[in-house]
Amino acid sequence: MGDSRFWEPVLAPLTAAYRVVRYDARGFGQSPAPAVKFSLLRDLVTVLDHYGLDRVAIAGCSQGGGTALALAIEQPARVSALVLLCPGIPGFPWPESPAEPDELEAEYERALAAGEVAALADVMQRVWAAAGSTPAVMEQLRSAARAVIASGDLEEPDPPVFDRLGSISVPASLLVGDADYPPLIEANRQAAARIPGCELTVLPGMDHMPALREPDLVVRTITRTLSRVSGLPTPLIPSLA
Repeated sequence: MGDSRFWEPVLAPLTAAYRVVRYDARGFGQSPAPAVKFSLLRDLVTVLDHYGLDRVAIAGCSQGGGTALALAIEQPARVSALVLLCPGIPGFPWPESPAEPDELEAEYERALAAGEVAALADVMQRVWAAAGSTPAVMEQLRSAARAVIASGDLEEPDPPVFDRLGSISVPASLLVGDADYPPLIEANRQAAARIPGCELTVLPGMDHMPALREPDLVVRTITRTLSRVSGLPTPLIPSLA
């Protein structure tokens, strides 16, 4: 639901203790719109290879969480820990859509077909940002809308992982808010139950924008998860306050 600026509220305390790499997916933020077929997983592997990173801890939100899961399952040697913020779960059996789309879905399709960024972001806000619109939230949603419009049918799906989550053997945490999209909350609960040792947090009142809504909690979740990685010292993290 946004670009790499989503992580701005948590960068200062994390970069004080860790090397942090963030990037814009194709069509988001400073990354150009896709011109060829691509997948989020292949692009993640390309970023890691570019920086010579053989093994990393990954914090992923929304579609980034789904891609983090795909890497942990497809290339497990490359992942030391997983922090999943309201992740998409590739392969989760989503409820069937009704034969006739509801008005919100119809609005979305009209805005997408017309390439109307503001209208598309407005629909996204009502689904994914139930805790309220702020300038930072709406800028993220406009970035997401531009990316959705630009990507068209060029994005190829990441491999389905839902039925393979039991193979994950690294420290993992999953954070989701109870004001998020209800089917996603259920997907997250089921996913956390399938990942061995996964620490699940369901936060009252939080929607699909955890790093913007609750940055201190996101930092604590990341550092607490990393503290479970064997041989990795737990550094002192400065407070955001």
